[in-house]
Amino acid sequence: MDRDQRYLYELYNVFYDGSQWHAGSGAFFDLNVNGRRPDTWTSADAAGLAILPGLVRYDEFAGAAEITHAFRVTVRATNGYVYPASHRAGSTTGALPMGARLRLKASRDISGFTPGVQRVFRAMQRYGLIVADNGSDMYISGTYDTRWDNGVLNPAFRALTANDFEVIQLGYQPAAPSRPTNLRIIGGL
Repeated sequence: MDRDQRYLYELYNVFYDGSQWHAGSGAFFDLNVNGRRPDTWTSADAAGLAILPGLVRYDEFAGAAEITHAFRVTVRATNGYVYPASHRAGSTTGALPMGARLRLKASRDISGFTPGVQRVFRAMQRYGLIVADNGSDMYISGTYDTRWDNGVLNPAFRALTANDFEVIQLGYQPAAPSRPTNLRIIGGL
């Protein structure tokens, strides 16, 4: 992340072979504009989305403030893609498309969990999840941090089932830019 320029660079399958670094693919995101990758382009995520903005950060989990963004989620299989995703990585009949939006149901009682887990679950109820890649079913990712306690996280996430979620949107198409009303059209096509 280049904070000065507001550029995000993400790599997939990075490794060092003893003499040089390699990556399976890479993606660049200009955070100064609200755009997406071109149709059919992947990124370090199969859906073509940026990974970093969809991760849970430990400081969000442990802090006092509410988490105010959606999380990336993986599912076992996918079928096509919908906006904002730009790439498909599966064609399993009946599976969700990349880019689908899910939300933890508001009716799911989360009061029995630790405050950090409750913050994560409230964000899942308010901002939801975006299907970003194939992998373990309903897997939410966090940033690398040695302070994460899987003894707390694993039982909490195992307590949720797919029935605790609802599909809120299978993608959307942003509104087309409106045509300025103060233009005078001269001639026609």
